[in-house]
Amino acid sequence: MKRALLSKNKFKFFSGEIPEPTRKSKQYEAWEHCNVIVISWINRSLVTQIAQSAIYIDNARDLWEDLKERFSNINHFHTSDLLQEINSIRQGERSISEYYTNSIILWEEMDSLRPIPTCIYSSKCTCRLSKIILEYRESERVVFSERARRHL
Repeated sequence: MKRALLSKNKFKFFSGEIPEPTRKSKQYEAWEHCNVIVISWINRSLVTQIAQSAIYIDNARDLWEDLKERFSNINHFHTSDLLQEINSIRQGERSISEYYTNSIILWEEMDSLRPIPTCIYSSKCTCRLSKIILEYRESERVVFSERARRHL
């Protein structure tokens, strides 16, 4: 969802970079139009039951925050399940290509659930935190891969 909104230059509605103007403002009508479009895009992407529970939220940012809050707790369980799946993946009857592709898909999903944080300071950061976290990730992948290789 975030990628789709970024591609349409509408994610700023959620980040607060495009705040709701006052109703008397000249920009209000344009903002309202875009806000309604973004809400419709989100609602169409939701399963019916969730869309119905969010139908009365009329501000895109509020809708985004509601959905984020609603699903953030689920991510912890999903992350745990995903780690278990990564830990238990075996080549079995699959070709090397299928096994590799399935492994990459799992790791990419894990990366989306645990994005590498970026520095919050506006000046160029020199603390190397992101690089260190990336190195931990790579090390983790090597350990899982080695464990899976031993069980071939």
